[in-house]
Amino acid sequence: MMKLKSKKFCRGSFKFGNGGGNNGNVKSDEKGVRNCNNISEIKWERRPGGMLVQKRETGSSVGEGMIIVRVSTVSQCHDISIGATSTFGELKMILSLVTSLEPKEQRLLFKGKEREDDEYLHMVGVKDKDKVLLLQDPAIKEMKKLHRLASTTQHIPTTYHTISV
Repeated sequence: MMKLKSKKFCRGSFKFGNGGGNNGNVKSDEKGVRNCNNISEIKWERRPGGMLVQKRETGSSVGEGMIIVRVSTVSQCHDISIGATSTFGELKMILSLVTSLEPKEQRLLFKGKEREDDEYLHMVGVKDKDKVLLLQDPAIKEMKKLHRLASTTQHIPTTYHTISV
């Protein structure tokens, strides 16, 4: 019976392939894998629970980190930094601080469609530097206009005075 050596994973890297040397032809790509004449090097990382897994890509992918969304109104353009996994409702809350519009007065359009407050940015396909259009809800705009008109007509001073005899 033959006794086999156990292969241990090392912290740095692990090579596999047909065992050829690199001959100085080492090429690396952005994913952390090196190709050396059919030999690939995989980067490993140890997770907090102790599990040894293949190292993640360092580039930002969809659904991770912060993104910048360009929100344009009729007259202005705002660059808003927000988490990629945020909702359109959270984006409306941030926009209410930047603009004078309340979240219920805002309508956000992305790729030609109005988006609901509970839709997630990354699920719809919003990526870094994408443009979102902000419009004021026309029904609320009309209600504000009527309210302003009604309040101004009540307070107009007249030159007529009532004389009581």
